[in-house]
Amino acid sequence: MRTRQPSLTPLPNVTAFGEPNTVYAQLFYDGVEQFYCHAETCSQEVNDADGSASWHCNNLHCTCRPNTTFCGGVPASDLTVPINGLVNTLDIDCAAVDPSSHSAPCTFKQEMLINLFGDNGLPLNGCTFGECVQQSVIDSGGNLTDTASNGSTNSGPELSGGVIAGLAVVGGLVLLALLTLLWGLWMQRKARLSGMKDIDRRKVALEWIDLTYIVSTSHRSSLFGWFRNGQGGDTGDKTILNALSGRVDPGEMMAILGPSGAGKTTLVEILAGKSKSGVVTGQVLTPTGSDLQGAPRIGFVPQQDILPPMLTVFEALLFAARLKLPESIPDTEKSERVNILLEKLGIDKIKNTRIGTNSGEKARGISGGEMRRVSIGMELIAAPDILILDEPTSGLDSVSAARVANLLRDIAHDPVNPIPVIASIHQPSSQLYQQFDTILVLSQGHALYSGAGSMAPVHHFRANAASGAPPYHEGYNVADYLLEVASDPPVGLFDLSSHHRARGSGSDAEPTEKEREHTHKEGTEGLPRVSNGSAEYRAIARPTRTYATTFLTQFQYLCGREWKILRRDKSLFITHLTVASVLGVFCVDDRWLVLPNGRVYCRFQSRVGCLFFLGALIAFSSLSALYNIVEIRPLFLRERSSTYYSPTSWLLSRFFFDMIPLRLIPTIIVSSVTYWMAGLSEHPANFFKFLFVLVLYSMAMTLFNFLLGTLFQNGGIAILLSALTALYQMTFAGFFVHLNSIPPVLRWLQWLCPLKYTLEALSVNEVGSGLMIRDTLEGVPVNVSASLIMNLLFGFGSNNYYRDVLVLFAFIAGFGLGVIGVVWLKVRERR
Repeated sequence: MRTRQPSLTPLPNVTAFGEPNTVYAQLFYDGVEQFYCHAETCSQEVNDADGSASWHCNNLHCTCRPNTTFCGGVPASDLTVPINGLVNTLDIDCAAVDPSSHSAPCTFKQEMLINLFGDNGLPLNGCTFGECVQQSVIDSGGNLTDTASNGSTNSGPELSGGVIAGLAVVGGLVLLALLTLLWGLWMQRKARLSGMKDIDRRKVALEWIDLTYIVSTSHRSSLFGWFRNGQGGDTGDKTILNALSGRVDPGEMMAILGPSGAGKTTLVEILAGKSKSGVVTGQVLTPTGSDLQGAPRIGFVPQQDILPPMLTVFEALLFAARLKLPESIPDTEKSERVNILLEKLGIDKIKNTRIGTNSGEKARGISGGEMRRVSIGMELIAAPDILILDEPTSGLDSVSAARVANLLRDIAHDPVNPIPVIASIHQPSSQLYQQFDTILVLSQGHALYSGAGSMAPVHHFRANAASGAPPYHEGYNVADYLLEVASDPPVGLFDLSSHHRARGSGSDAEPTEKEREHTHKEGTEGLPRVSNGSAEYRAIARPTRTYATTFLTQFQYLCGREWKILRRDKSLFITHLTVASVLGVFCVDDRWLVLPNGRVYCRFQSRVGCLFFLGALIAFSSLSALYNIVEIRPLFLRERSSTYYSPTSWLLSRFFFDMIPLRLIPTIIVSSVTYWMAGLSEHPANFFKFLFVLVLYSMAMTLFNFLLGTLFQNGGIAILLSALTALYQMTFAGFFVHLNSIPPVLRWLQWLCPLKYTLEALSVNEVGSGLMIRDTLEGVPVNVSASLIMNLLFGFGSNNYYRDVLVLFAFIAGFGLGVIGVVWLKVRERR
């Protein structure tokens, strides 16, 4: 009943408490009043076309009658708390009155009623509605039109200001990405039209003076050492290289000999400009002149051959040519240069053979000697001014080592473009030793000899018999003799090398022209190979990160390589698809997961359990992304140190070709199988919102595992932390434990759980489609909104879908920025 003007009612001050614009309602069950409600300041809207009416009221209050059926009389159906909780606003919508029955269906809408019975509220049939007035009012033709009606309707929940701002930020980021793409296309076109068709050929000499390298050994201190001497063990410094000097000119090939631990690798790495963890002093110089513009191009071949195993020899060298040569050089010309280089390296017959690995984990490809020549070719394709190699013959048989040595000699003595070649050699054969023009013998970081090769070192030690060097036996391998001397050198040899170093490198002890000429030709004095003081020099700074191609070109060729690898190694892709297809079937029927026990809401709980299962599946399957990063990390370090591409372009290509085939496609498959067969909401919009949330969560977990894979060099630690994080997410996702029941000291952890937002968004999307739970209460059928059960069982908010989506975007952005920062600052070659 509704009263607008109490003075016109048949029973003033009784009907609706005699207050203007009020509504009074009572509910009877089995002839007994159960509860009554009262609302004030109602507005009315009447549709003259069909006779329907609606009211909007404020200040709703409901009171339960104690000990009635619904209010405590039957414990199993005690609704005292929710009935007394019917407050705030009330909307009543009534259709037109049926003339045959003189009644109409009406619905009562209030927040809790909507949660219980859905968006249509509490439906009632056979209602009569209107305003009771005195007969005299009717006889006088009084106008009872509600002029106070505001015509307001329930338009449903609106997006909050924070959600709208977040969506605007996401839209701005998408626009920024499009603008960045356009800028990249413009830069790529500009680079390809720059007009540079070749790399300038330059003749460059390399010289080093008083080169010293010292490392701190404090990190080697142990707890036991601390207790022994009270100073944390060994905290001193160790000198790896001690004031070394030398020179190599174009057309010369230098061998650096010495036993293990002599400092050979350290020296070649410093000469190549590699970043070192210790302190480097001294000078690395190159003569200035018209042939050299800017810093020299130094090609460095490490001891280990780190190559892409799934590519062929030709594809690997072409990849290097595309990224190391100027972008303006046509691709056909780069391919021709690769073919010429393959013929020069003597590996043109295996150009279409996959490189493979020597570890036996995958199918073997080319031999070790062929791999070494491919590694050399990866540096030669960029036409370096200086070529430096770290033990290029280690692990090779004598025939393969001879081929590599002949190749290096041909490179150094090229009649058109000779370049200096420096190689550290561990234990060369007699034939291999004779290939080198100059020799540098190291022992414990000191230079025992620096000069011409062949028999010159033997003559040097014979001429300085007082140094205590052992005698040389005719016919003995000179390299073995030098290693024998360097393994246990007499003190006199160190004194001799120090004397000659002081004469050769000090400005006040410049060697005479005769000494310099004699050293250059014969090397019998073993003096450091340094030039005269009249030449001009420039110090070689650490190489800057300059790339031959633009970012978009780097991304293009990296994606091309990833696509080739994916096509040739489909095992992981097929496994992901199989797992997604098979495990998706386990969610198609909630009876498979939870046995029915007579309570209908268990079916709804198992439906949320299916959504939880999908989230957990994505969390654990994303571990493969971590393994991929750990596996490809050495190749990335190798190529980054050679400035093939920027870390950002590598990360982006790695993300695309991990996300699309291994995350996006399996997610679409498992979503399609689960969603429609499990009988979730039939609206297509709900399906795409469901799929969108899973894709966002998959992206977030992929980037999180990227972060762990780049942050920790030990893959075992990264995998352990990823698995523990997945368990943490399952605990705080809200499925096993109600979020509001978590102790306050730990409750904040839920806000750091991506799975919590994923499960909430999936659940809200499902119940937001109007999902109802049907049950009976004392024989009366009741349709309860699943959103109310969702809030009671799991603590999820009914209007949090877009908020959760934005939070997942925030996780993606945070993990993405973290990965980029770690890769730029931490994942670099450290020697």
